[in-house]
Amino acid sequence: MKALLLVFAMVVLLVLAMAVVAREATAQDASQDTQCVRERAAMVEAIRAYARSAASVLGQQGLSERVLEAMAQTKRHLFIPEQSCSIAYADRPIPIGLGQTISQPYIVALMTQLAEVAPDHVLLEVGTGSGYQAAILAQLARKVCSIEIIPQLAETAAKRLRDLAYDNVNVRLGDGYDGWPECGPFDAIVVTAALGQPPSPLIEQLKVGGRLVMPVGPGYTTQQLTVVEKIAPGKTTTRGVALVRFVPFTRSQN
Repeated sequence: MKALLLVFAMVVLLVLAMAVVAREATAQDASQDTQCVRERAAMVEAIRAYARSAASVLGQQGLSERVLEAMAQTKRHLFIPEQSCSIAYADRPIPIGLGQTISQPYIVALMTQLAEVAPDHVLLEVGTGSGYQAAILAQLARKVCSIEIIPQLAETAAKRLRDLAYDNVNVRLGDGYDGWPECGPFDAIVVTAALGQPPSPLIEQLKVGGRLVMPVGPGYTTQQLTVVEKIAPGKTTTRGVALVRFVPFTRSQN
């Protein structure tokens, strides 16, 4: 009997200890969530401030509330390796491994705004990376087709986007230079790596009236964030918007 009572007491103590640990973990999670919400709100305000000082880039309309709301709703800390709120919501790029980065939040917002995304649009993203830009676009468009050339990033981003219920994003492993004709034509294309000139296959896959937004110039140095608008079949207009720094566009070696 004493042995049974001892075992029972040990079980009770173990259950109580597990309950304490669970409560502490829940409290810690709640504290982190609160911090993330606060940091994310501060990030959005920083983006607003940048936009107000960049009227020559964005025009008098500035950043749309739709874009700002998408930035406010997207948990950026889940798209970086550290998953740290204090790191994730600082307005700067963050390495995600394999020589790639997640772009500065303001640049993500700027590129999204320049793409002029509407709710019924079908978009192409070249360079999925961690999936953050795709997550922003997914909240604004009907469908997002995203191509990533690095297998580890493509696999991880696809799983992350599925787990976070971004069900209107399709991720494919491949060379984004040739686009994704089966998924298009596209209302807008966002390229998140730098190249000397916009790829002609991407322009071909744009609908008339569509826009391609990408950094143009050599990698690992200053490039020109560029908007290419397709105004008629075989006819485009091009304008530089701002100086940026992106990783170089990676091509398949095959």
